[in-house]
Amino acid sequence: GEMGSRGTPAIRLAEAEQAARVLKLSHRSNLGFPDTQLVNTVEYRNRLAMEIRRLKPRTVIIPYWEARHPDHFHAGAIAFDASFLAGLRKLDETVPPHRPYKVIYSSLYANVTPSFVVDISAQFERRMESLFCYQSQYGRPDAASGLFPEMSEIRDRLAALARFYGNLIGARFGEPFVVKEAIRIDDVVAMPVRTF
Repeated sequence: GEMGSRGTPAIRLAEAEQAARVLKLSHRSNLGFPDTQLVNTVEYRNRLAMEIRRLKPRTVIIPYWEARHPDHFHAGAIAFDASFLAGLRKLDETVPPHRPYKVIYSSLYANVTPSFVVDISAQFERRMESLFCYQSQYGRPDAASGLFPEMSEIRDRLAALARFYGNLIGARFGEPFVVKEAIRIDDVVAMPVRTF
């Protein structure tokens, strides 16, 4: 966040750590890639691939491939490529290879039809609490300047989005995701979403 309009890298780091505590994350790290200079390079892909090998995730959730902020879509491209590279044995023979089983795209801010929606009703308040740990971005009195909405407005917008996606699956709140592959359904009769 060193190029961000609000806050400092130290403030943003403290906010990220607080948000991680709210979410009760088992792991959070930052590879130190520079703000607004993120590009899909061999160095960044390999560094992230090594982190993927170390953590061994089954599923990787990355930003949707089109985004307003260039860092977001570049981060998604780096993460996708690194997820593949992490499974190549010869990338670095000192660490065992690991390739995630699935890559999922977070599409909340993309105007696309989701592949699926997750019911987040039980986690919605914690999600909002974690978001508002970022006071340098959302809690400033100058938020009403036009560029940055007020915190209450942000909460209303996010709740409206979550309600919209929740409504699609018969839940109070939902979060949309996109996958590039077809989704397997073993029993069409047991599908949990109603038509009528």
